[in-house]
Amino acid sequence: MKKTLQQLFCLSFIVLMFNACQPAGIADLQSGIWRATLKTETGVEIPFNFELSDSAGKKIIHIINGKERFRVDEIVQEGDSIRIQMPLFDSEIKAVLDGKQLSGKWVKHLATTDVAMDFAAQHDVNWRFFEASPSAKVDLTGKWSTTFISADGKDTTLAIGQFSQEGSKLYGTFLTTTGDYRFLEGSVSGDKFYLSCFDGSHAYLFSGKVKGNTISDGKMYSGYSAIENWTATKDDQAVLPDAYSLVGLKPGYKTIDFSFHDLDGKPVSLKDSEFKNKVVIVQFFGSWCPNCMDETAFMVPFYNRYKDKGLAVVGLGYERTTDAERSRKNINRLKDRFQVPYPLLITGYTNDKVEVVKSIPMLNGFMAFPTTIIIDKKGEVRKIHTGFSGPGTGKYYTEFAEEFEKLIQDLLAE
Repeated sequence: MKKTLQQLFCLSFIVLMFNACQPAGIADLQSGIWRATLKTETGVEIPFNFELSDSAGKKIIHIINGKERFRVDEIVQEGDSIRIQMPLFDSEIKAVLDGKQLSGKWVKHLATTDVAMDFAAQHDVNWRFFEASPSAKVDLTGKWSTTFISADGKDTTLAIGQFSQEGSKLYGTFLTTTGDYRFLEGSVSGDKFYLSCFDGSHAYLFSGKVKGNTISDGKMYSGYSAIENWTATKDDQAVLPDAYSLVGLKPGYKTIDFSFHDLDGKPVSLKDSEFKNKVVIVQFFGSWCPNCMDETAFMVPFYNRYKDKGLAVVGLGYERTTDAERSRKNINRLKDRFQVPYPLLITGYTNDKVEVVKSIPMLNGFMAFPTTIIIDKKGEVRKIHTGFSGPGTGKYYTEFAEEFEKLIQDLLAE
């Protein structure tokens, strides 16, 4: 008993001494809802919300975009300095805490340089665009045929806007041939509307004005400096090209082949025994790519359901850099995040589309990450799917999942 009391006294003394060494007046990050903003080159603010909580003494952030709660658990506080490492995408927030406010930078690490945006956040603020709920004079619920126009007017991108409105609250996304803009959240005020998203990789702000069945004065702010104009027309029949029709093999080819190293340095090829007489899914991905994150979140449980029925999956990683160690670190983050059970390979090629075709010269082109190649038991390519419609697209995600599962079941039955 005496020994136990002595141990408790010593422990208490150590705790007191440790606390005495902490800088006086330094507050701790407070749990609850925060409102954050990222500032573009032109001074426009892209808002988002996050919720901070404690779990077993560890701080956790959930970034809020519509129905998504994106978990971030690498948060370090040293005095008034805060570092929030994104679990994917090789980006981080570096900020200073001053009472209930944070100010600093969101830093995105690219291949040879960094891009930074001013970051600010206020505790106990739960609104996104408007402190008081505005009055909406229009309803954007439905499907919109959309055209994005580059700042110089030379390039256009066709998309489908899919929106759901509840009072003045607005949710939705844009689908394109190369993927979707994930979960967008915002508000409608009068005949104008605003949508935003931050997921650690992308920061988006969309705005526009509604008149009847058209959207005009559309602006899209992406990251630090990109700005595009856009217009839309309500169209329940709007469709995009078939994602299985956009990329194929060069004439004369029925198969593909490669040999790249896995995260442990072991060479992996489609000629390996683990792929023989199996239906194989080849996933082209990058740890920097949010749509790839969504596809991986779908692919892992899908693979686990069918791996004992003759399905194999292999991921080909195309990072922003050819630095093998940096690529390994970033791909490992993705693997750990989703507990990926199938091999992820470091290709040594970057995410440039020309580089991808160099790495797999049988392809007649390459449009987007992710891209998925489906190979039958004979080793022949049966389908190539460009892009991914993630859970933020609602019924499009459900339809893709059902069609994809039917395709794999048919190939497994052959």
